[in-house]
Amino acid sequence: MSDTAAGERYFPTYGEALAAHAQERPDQIALRYRNRTTSFRDYDRHATQIANGLAAMGLRKGDRIAYFGKNSDHAVELLLGAARAGVVFIPIIWRLAPVEVDFIMQDAGATVLFREDEFSKVTFGGRIVSMEQEFEAWRDAQPDAPVTTEVGPQDALIQLYTSGTTGLPKGVVLSHHNGTNTRPLMKQHDIYWYCADPGDSLIFAMPYGHIAGVGSALGATLGAQELIVHREFDPALLIRDVQEHRVKWMFLVPAAIRLLLAHPDAQDADFSSVKGLTYGASPIPLDLLKEGVERLKCDFAQLYGLTETFGTVVSLSPDDHKPENIVGREQVMKSAGRPLPGTEVAILDENLQPLPANTIGEVAIRGPAVMLGYWNRPEENKKALIGDGWFRTGDAGILCEEGYLYIQDRIKDMIISGGENVYPAEVESALFGHPDISDIAIIGIPDEKWGEAVKAVIVRQPGSDLDEAGVIAYARERIAGFKCPKSVDFIDALPRNPSGKILRRELRAPYWEGQERQVS
Repeated sequence: MSDTAAGERYFPTYGEALAAHAQERPDQIALRYRNRTTSFRDYDRHATQIANGLAAMGLRKGDRIAYFGKNSDHAVELLLGAARAGVVFIPIIWRLAPVEVDFIMQDAGATVLFREDEFSKVTFGGRIVSMEQEFEAWRDAQPDAPVTTEVGPQDALIQLYTSGTTGLPKGVVLSHHNGTNTRPLMKQHDIYWYCADPGDSLIFAMPYGHIAGVGSALGATLGAQELIVHREFDPALLIRDVQEHRVKWMFLVPAAIRLLLAHPDAQDADFSSVKGLTYGASPIPLDLLKEGVERLKCDFAQLYGLTETFGTVVSLSPDDHKPENIVGREQVMKSAGRPLPGTEVAILDENLQPLPANTIGEVAIRGPAVMLGYWNRPEENKKALIGDGWFRTGDAGILCEEGYLYIQDRIKDMIISGGENVYPAEVESALFGHPDISDIAIIGIPDEKWGEAVKAVIVRQPGSDLDEAGVIAYARERIAGFKCPKSVDFIDALPRNPSGKILRRELRAPYWEGQERQVS
């Protein structure tokens, strides 16, 4: 390890960070799950035992193991044990179907599956370890002698599978350094909302198979925070734990923020301990953001990143969320923010050449957080990793003169209507403020005159009688005419993949049936 100018140490690996915390703060609570607490001393010892146990199974550096289940303290210990052994850890999204899990196991070449009994329908030809019936006994039977495997910062740490809205999912391989490099840089530049202080408590409620989930666990380990583990997001439990344990930090997706604010227990809850709430993973309606800032009275910061960038690489700071700074600056609050220290952002055209400010193109990222690559996907790596360390995100965006990044949509979801580019997320954001709209997706459908026409697919609020004319009129007051929906469908629920992303492909399919191409 080494010291930065600001005194914040750089840990080459997560195992080294955990060992240092166990030495310096052995009795501090590291993990809290239900009625069980684990000190840093025990966390470190358990990680060593797990590493030795994996070696006893015949696993060697670079081998893969997988975890299938919801969030738990044992799952976090398993991650750090694998990291210490140099074994690559694959947390699988628990909402996936057995056939999808089988594909991931086969693709990764994983030889051991640690599985919760709740998901016993998921089978595997190799060894399965039951988290409820076997894990503790297996862990505690292992020696706590020092692990001899040498693990370095560029060694693979985790392998996360992209959600696969098109084609088969890809394994994103991330190294220790992809994650550990971030904290010293943030401390040097006082990005306090992305590097909580040692001893601070934070809630881990996002799914473990997502970078937002596993990243929370790793971030707390790196920064010596108390990680309060929730099996999944539960607004009532979150409200209770915030008050009981005086939680200081939370990360939530916009849908979870909406559920939190709408919960009856939130009306009289004491959120005064909360220093900050970070959010990301999808666009947030401006009205919801303003309500959250007003009611929770804590710092808000938006985080933008991808699995391929170990999560956050761009952030909209708390200063940009303060009510006194919002007036006249609503447009900035619709941005993802500015690049974090150490990260470069560029906007590229179809020929992968940089575009000037305020021009829509593909967002590219360069910096130490960019992945090692996609597992066993050389052709995909050639497309995604270009030039001198740049990663093509597949997101369409604009970079303004002030350096704020505005994400418009996924490149593949762009609608071309009458020669004009329409980005679904922009239209969705404009309509989301309507009080009768519960959920919305914008898609392009064939149109003889314009090539593609904008269609809104909407889930009404219960009891609403909102009609097509009302939706279109509302849109015309807020966005350009060519971006407004030309037609509206009303359905009971939008189709989503296990990651929660809208499956626009399913919504588009009936309209494009029989077409030679999916664009006109």
